Amino acid sequence: MSTPVRRLQLTDEVADRLRERIITGQVRPGEFIRLDEAAAEFGCSVTPVREALVTLRGEGLVRSSPHRGFVVDSLERTDLEDIFWMQAEISARLATHAVRSEGLGQELLGLSQIVDQLEQSVAQGDAVRVGEHEFEFHRRVHLVGGSRKLAWFLLAATRYTPYSLYTNDEDWGRQAVASHRRLIEHLAARDVEAVRAEIHNRFTDARDRLVRSLEAIGFWEVSRPVAQSVPQ
Repeated sequence: MSTPVRRLQLTDEVADRLRERIITGQVRPGEFIRLDEAAAEFGCSVTPVREALVTLRGEGLVRSSPHRGFVVDSLERTDLEDIFWMQAEISARLATHAVRSEGLGQELLGLSQIVDQLEQSVAQGDAVRVGEHEFEFHRRVHLVGGSRKLAWFLLAATRYTPYSLYTNDEDWGRQAVASHRRLIEHLAARDVEAVRAEIHNRFTDARDRLVRSLEAIGFWEVSRPVAQSVPQ
């Protein structure tokens, strides 16, 4: 029983890495992802790479090319707008449940402590810890809301978030700290509209940062010559 589970975990890890490369423009629409070269880079067999690409095909990020493997599909600005809108809506809904929860009050101190830790990690430039604190903050908010099914949908949607783009950005980190402190204040006041507005503003900012990053590398300009493998 352990072997299939381990392979599934590896497949998910490969899918995550390839998904982030596609979302951030490290591989462009029209470029081929070679199974053998990707497997060599990731230090695994071809099987989990193929399974990961089948997963990404189901998500519309790559498509099959007869006798040639997988090619990266188009990614438009409207796709990013839809992805971040969906994340914002689900996250705002979860936070709304938290506002109405009787257990919210006892969680506020813990949320503040997480933001203190986040602020320290941002100052230290520790991107790994920034990501961990960010995840834990939102996880705690969602748990207060008690809607586990909806939280699962959000987790699935956030697979399209290129976390390294944000956790390595000190400006983003400082703004995240300030936003989280405001969100805690809105939660404490049980101000649903302010909570929703704060969350939507953060996702809009995240979307705009990604769009600017893609524009800076000419992602939506005339297609460049097709590359033959996943970039190093």
